[in-house]
Amino acid sequence: MSQTAPENNVKRSQINAPVFYTSATLIFVLVLFAALFPDQADRQLSALQTGLFANASWFYILAVALILLSVTYLGLSRYGDIKLGPDHAEPDFSYISWFAMLFSAGMGIGLMFFGVAEPVMHYMSPPTGTPETVQAAKEALRITFFHWGLHAWGIYAIVALILAFFSYRHGLPLTLRSALYPIIGDRIYGPIGHAVDVFAVIGTVLGVATSLGYGVLQVNAGLNHLFGLPVNETMQVILIVAITALATLSVVSGLDKGIRILSELNLGLAVLLLILVGALGPTVLLLKSFVENTGGYLSEIVTKTFNLYAYEPKSSSWLGGWTLFYWGWWLAWSPFVGMFIARVSRGRTIREFVTGVLFVPTGFTLLWMTFFGNSAIWLIMQKGAQDLAQTVQSDQTLALFNFLEHFPFSSVLSCIAMAMVVVFFVTSADSGALVVDTLASGGSDRTPIWQRVFWASMMGFVAITLLLAGGMKALQTVTIASALPFSIILLISIYGLFKALKIDAYKRDSKQITTIAPTAARNPISWQRRLRNIAYFPKRSQVRRFMSEVILPAMKMVEAELTKQNTASSTDDSAEDRIRFEVNLGEELNFVYEVRLRPYLQPTFALVGMADEERSEEQKYYRAEVYLKEGGQDYDVMSWTQEQIIHDILDQYEKHLHFLHLVR
Repeated sequence: MSQTAPENNVKRSQINAPVFYTSATLIFVLVLFAALFPDQADRQLSALQTGLFANASWFYILAVALILLSVTYLGLSRYGDIKLGPDHAEPDFSYISWFAMLFSAGMGIGLMFFGVAEPVMHYMSPPTGTPETVQAAKEALRITFFHWGLHAWGIYAIVALILAFFSYRHGLPLTLRSALYPIIGDRIYGPIGHAVDVFAVIGTVLGVATSLGYGVLQVNAGLNHLFGLPVNETMQVILIVAITALATLSVVSGLDKGIRILSELNLGLAVLLLILVGALGPTVLLLKSFVENTGGYLSEIVTKTFNLYAYEPKSSSWLGGWTLFYWGWWLAWSPFVGMFIARVSRGRTIREFVTGVLFVPTGFTLLWMTFFGNSAIWLIMQKGAQDLAQTVQSDQTLALFNFLEHFPFSSVLSCIAMAMVVVFFVTSADSGALVVDTLASGGSDRTPIWQRVFWASMMGFVAITLLLAGGMKALQTVTIASALPFSIILLISIYGLFKALKIDAYKRDSKQITTIAPTAARNPISWQRRLRNIAYFPKRSQVRRFMSEVILPAMKMVEAELTKQNTASSTDDSAEDRIRFEVNLGEELNFVYEVRLRPYLQPTFALVGMADEERSEEQKYYRAEVYLKEGGQDYDVMSWTQEQIIHDILDQYEKHLHFLHLVR
């Protein structure tokens, strides 16, 4: 795939100037335009969005369908065993932490806002059929499942998968530009790559800022409902400042501390609230409804996926206001959410990744929508809660809190919900700032604190400006309209991903043409010596000496022979615990053979008979393990002869040349 990126040689803490300054300038100009001329901006941009939905609706629908099919195929195909990282990579986070972070960044706040409101709105005003009937109730949940289910998470998953694969497996920057590498090669480091990253930065900042601006209205309404705090712009500005400050503290503390802890807290609160609503509401009905809703959703997923209401013109406006709006929103948010998911998914296999990012969050989302949506419809249908229906139609920000008033311990439930809303906004803002900071620094995850503070503050500043001056709807429209060009880029990137995965699969196949261990015919040893080697647990100094006295000369001998054949190669032993041999193959992918010193704990049987103090000192042993460009190979060459080492280098070199032959 790629050689080391040119920009990887710069100091990792420096900003990527073309992306950083261009993004900041364009954001300022867009916000200024939307704030100074809100009505004009809203009219023009709304007309643009309406035109796009009217004339390109078929493309949105087709693109999202192809994305979902691609993700599902990758999870089920032979590519599923490929890791997002070197072959020896292990996940950075546990399953719970991983799921908590991708759920919080993905759509956690949306579930709080629309979990009650959307099913009730579809029940009151379905696209087809009679409102406020049993059939309308069934259709309401199926539509809600459709908008918040596999398609939404599929869009996030494909962007994250593309970025994680090219970044962690092939050493490209963790930025959106890397998705285009199979198509344009090293030109991703030029103006085209800068433009793609600028696009992602602007979309993320505007998306998070508009979401923060609208979301603070729900926070304000909730605080008014619970504690009687006033609903006005002053209070909303204070809330934005507070949320931004918390997000800044979180992003400054880093991914493994602030963001992970807040995400786990929010997931715990979400599970608690879900259980309480299920237990205090019509429990059996909800469980039965979940099974029936899921069955109805899956049985209609193909027809709903491709339904454009081409034969029902009256319903086409509904499609633009709902389905196309959602598809545009998920696509517009996918650079941000996808990059964040990629950032926390290193070391997972593609199959594990697809299961964790597509199917598990979808299952939880559908359960949430059933418990909240079906409970709300049940309250309206069976309990005469017309106040809830009126609240949904008049002020969606209060829908959740009005809904919880119909349950026992409503104050406790509302406080939990309020805490969740606030923490969800903090996690959205801090993960957004982390993503933008990464984009603006060329993929580096070691950036100065001031950069993280700058981007977190920028989002708060944009939200406050739009809240006070207007123009929030206009920038939301810009964000959604950007989904069209991005979807084209994404489809091209998916083609590039399949192309790269095919090459990776060829390489895996080519590695099987020769054996890994040296054959006995190559400088045979006695079986007694072989047994001693197997039961040998060498110390660090012994392995280091073996690497310098046996492995390094062996590599030098191969290098000298290749030089005679006019093939450029090099041996590097400058690192303390590794020796690297590389063959320069010009335009082709270079061959790399490394031996690294790796520590391990001795097995218990090897420590029998030692005193406790001896065990603590002698509990480690070391291996000289072989690493190729794609990662560790999990075998030890310690105690091999020099000729065996040479033959192993040639075996792996032969596999590499066979791989290049397959992909030419």
